[in-house]
Amino acid sequence: MSWPHIAALGLLFAAAGCSEETTVGGAVPREPDSRATGYYCGMALTEHTGSYGQLLLRGWDEPLWFSSVRDALTYIGQDLVNEEEIAGFWVNDMGAGPWGRPAPATWVEASSAWYVLGSRKTAAMGGLEVVPFKERTKAEVFASEFGGHIVAYADARKDVSGALVANETGGGNP
Repeated sequence: MSWPHIAALGLLFAAAGCSEETTVGGAVPREPDSRATGYYCGMALTEHTGSYGQLLLRGWDEPLWFSSVRDALTYIGQDLVNEEEIAGFWVNDMGAGPWGRPAPATWVEASSAWYVLGSRKTAAMGGLEVVPFKERTKAEVFASEFGGHIVAYADARKDVSGALVANETGGGNP
């Protein structure tokens, strides 16, 4: 096989593993392994149900893992990192698998997901959960069954930050 054919095959295989929606500036989401632990709780992700989040910072080899999307949005909302430092931020598409365990390879770029807030589903450690979906229609089905309202990424960030501020001041329960 000639060099151009080998190079073309390499590009084809590389493209097959990543969709435009999950690849961010060349960064790709990872699947959690037994070493993946939640940033805030320090527990293995495999010990938690619901959706996960992962944040890859520029120059880092491993992502920060979050045992809930609420926790991931909390980290972003606390301004612990600025947008220029983020190589990729992904959440599980909960329309692609069962609630108990996110299906493998269902990562979607956080900024393009739809989120259900205020449903009867709770976060891994209890309290408010933010349930992400790639498709709005699947978010609508979920909200119809479990309650809540659907928002885009920017509003999910604001709502989670607002709930945290309300909780810190005694005005709510995230």
